[in-house]
Amino acid sequence: MSTNSPGVIIGLTGGIASGKSTVSRHFEALGVPVIDADRIARQVVEPGQPALADIVEAFGANVLHEDGTLNRTALGAHIFQDPDARARLGAITHPRIAQEMARQSAAAFEHGHPWVIYDAALIVENGLYKAFDSLIVVACSPETQLQRLMARDGISEKQALARIHSQMPLREKLEVADFVIDNDQSLDHTRRQVDDLFETIDARIRQRGSARPTDD
Repeated sequence: MSTNSPGVIIGLTGGIASGKSTVSRHFEALGVPVIDADRIARQVVEPGQPALADIVEAFGANVLHEDGTLNRTALGAHIFQDPDARARLGAITHPRIAQEMARQSAAAFEHGHPWVIYDAALIVENGLYKAFDSLIVVACSPETQLQRLMARDGISEKQALARIHSQMPLREKLEVADFVIDNDQSLDHTRRQVDDLFETIDARIRQRGSARPTDD
């Protein structure tokens, strides 16, 4: 993440159901190592991991299934509408996620990759984007976001709106984006944008060591 890093880390984020995972998978298909924060977040709370013990201490044993694995539904009930509880959970998991992210990116750079993508939902909310070379935001219209979320999770409009409104508005993420992928149209349209952005980022990093747009 620092300027002394042997490679470049690009952040990738978006709103719920905006299509971030679709974009992430296509970058991966193009050969870019993708560090998936959700995947790491699941790993750091597996049984036997220190984070899981800390979560139980903070929220109680009822956040566990009978087999000792994390009951995400029960934990979600604690934190969904409680900012303080979300902050406590973040203080437990975020440092461990960041440590594993740094390990994976270093391994990719050692294997000769000039840049990697860090795919995470809360890059802007936690200010992490400031530590990265640049930020890609995947966007779609509020109407598309709502319909996709209802279809994806099989939930009502009221439930979907509650989830959307519990997150930072997408427009605030767009304000700090260096690059925007419009995922409001067809899958082919999105993939073409990713192809073009891949070429742009790769060329900039190989030429000047940064993908960040310049003013010239």
